[in-house]
Amino acid sequence: MLTVAVTGATGAQGGATARALLRTGHRVRALTRHPTSPAAEALRDLGAEVRQADFDDRVSLDAALAGSTSLFAVTTPFGTDLATEVRHGRALVDAAAAAGLGHVVLTTAAHADQGTGVPHYDSKHLVEQHLHASAVPWTVIAPAAFMDNYASGWTLDGLRTGTFAWPMPADRPLTLIPTVDIGAFAALVLERPGEFAGRRIDIASDERTPSQMAEILAAAIGQAITHQRVPLDRVRHWSADLAAMFEYFTTVGLHVDVAALRRDYPEVGWHSFADWATAQDWPTLLSTEATERRSSTRA
Repeated sequence: MLTVAVTGATGAQGGATARALLRTGHRVRALTRHPTSPAAEALRDLGAEVRQADFDDRVSLDAALAGSTSLFAVTTPFGTDLATEVRHGRALVDAAAAAGLGHVVLTTAAHADQGTGVPHYDSKHLVEQHLHASAVPWTVIAPAAFMDNYASGWTLDGLRTGTFAWPMPADRPLTLIPTVDIGAFAALVLERPGEFAGRRIDIASDERTPSQMAEILAAAIGQAITHQRVPLDRVRHWSADLAAMFEYFTTVGLHVDVAALRRDYPEVGWHSFADWATAQDWPTLLSTEATERRSSTRA
């Protein structure tokens, strides 16, 4: 039985990994800055030990990692900035090395090691490089585009009006993965360090064009959905980082060998985009966020 410290445990990837580990009988130490949040309480109810930890507080990291056998590590620039993400990632790696952990699994992004020029991919690669240079056994898993993002933000706004608004050509394939598959694969890697240590693996569970995604979403939601290409200039006005990412998706492409992953690791239970879309509670998603948006507008 492992004792795995999980960073970002109240977020998407960390939460999915924590739940996957708990389902297979491992001890989970959920690291969070907010140990009394509803998400932390939900993990506690599932059997996780919740620990307060802050990337800017090395003492809290050392205390949270003490006694763990391994670590699932995730960093993000969103809500902070790229320099902060790199600093946090390096601090976490240093704490893991000092604790003498037997294995660190870091999640970054597919192609982040290929000089994409996408700022939040490049920052993740800097953390990868710091991990490679450390004394701790490591594995990097690098997910493709998150399916979960299609049920939030501007995509969800567009779906309310029958539009799948996405900044890519209708026929350009994109590799995809839901966070539940990231968690399942991360748990597998943590359980088999001898097989995975020293490896970097891009992961995805499906590949679809925006046109195909619109058709799948239409079937899942039960209404007509049409793909509409959002101009990159509009995305760039909001975020130069995301615009660079979508430009990379369109010009180079986010290639991952989905077939090989499904063949080699069937125990992950990989979900297709149709699987994911069908499992979403679209009536609640489409109505609840609309209500919240109207309320905030009135405020």
